[in-house]
Formats: sequence, C-alpha cells, structure tokens
Amino acid sequence: MGGPKFDVATPKGAAAFNGFMGSKSYVEGWTYSPADAEMFAKFASCPDPQKQPHAYRWYIHIAALQGVRGLAIAAPPAAAPAAAPAAAPAKAAKKDDDDDDFDVFGDDDEEDDAPKESRAEMLARLKKEAEERTARKEAKQRTLVAIEVKPFSTETDLNELWKKITTTVKQDGLKWGEHCHLE
Repeated sequence: MGGPKFDVATPKGAAAFNGFMGSKSYVEGWTYSPADAEMFAKFASCPDPQKQPHAYRWYIHIAALQGVRGLAIAAPPAAAPAAAPAAAPAKAAKKDDDDDDFDVFGDDDEEDDAPKESRAEMLARLKKEAEERTARKEAKQRTLVAIEVKPFSTETDLNELWKKITTTVKQDGLKWGEHCHLE
C-alpha cells in the first residue's frame, strides 16, 4: 500500500506523523482507507494529547471507526493527582442528593405538587386574558381623520354643520371628537 512512511515507534517519527496529520483527517484521501488501518496498527499505544494533538485526534477517530473499545487514554500527569481528592467529596454529595438527575425535557417535579386549576377555571382565565389583550389592542388601534368641510356660501353656520355631520353619520366603532376647530 502507498502512503507516507512514518516510524511511529520513535519520538522523531511520531512527531513527524503529528505534523503530517495537522492538516489532514485521514492518512490518504478524504475517507477512511486501508492506509489508515495499516498506520493505526503500527501504534503501540495512544499518542500523548499534550505532545501530539493531531496524531491523538486521528488515533481516537480511527479507533472509533474500527470499533476499538476501552482505550487507555493518557491523562495529563498534573491533572490526575489534583482530581483524586476532589472526587471523594463529589461522591459523598451525590449520595446525599438523589435529586441531581439531569432532566432532558426540563420537566420540573416540584410543579406537580402544586394544586392544578380545573378545566373550567383555566378556560375562564384564558378567556379573561384574551379579552384584556383584545381591549388593549382596540385601544391602540385608533385612526385620526381630519375632515375639511367647505360650505357653498359664507352664510352657512359651521358649528351647526358640524353637529349635523356628527349626528347623522353613524358607523360601528366610529367615535367623533369632542370639538371642532374653525379656521
């Protein structure tokens, strides 16, 4: 099989392979190939994620594609001792609090304890809220219309004409203003 030749058993070869995998996902081409399986077989253990991050990423990916389970993944040496003492209090806290379960759907069990309203009460509440929303919308939906009236003669009483217009013109939802401006 073709492909790059790296001796991953030596530190120099492993570093060269890490640099090679810096811009690639697979050893050859754009998909998993026999060259990836051949290179994977050359590794004695998982590469160090701190020293060889690209080789480590590739190794974990190929291991998952091959169905390898139970990899001994190297943890950073500084993080392992610090994590051990912190793990003991976490286990004790987990035993005390069994309510720590993560709820995927966001259901809250405390809400179940509250008394629920009956269907009739809920419908009445929803109807009242809908009426309030409708009243607020109607209050906002106002259109101001200015009507300019030009009489045929100068002797026409404009106040009387305004009263006649406001009393004879009726329409549902129409509200006339309280006064008339004469100019």
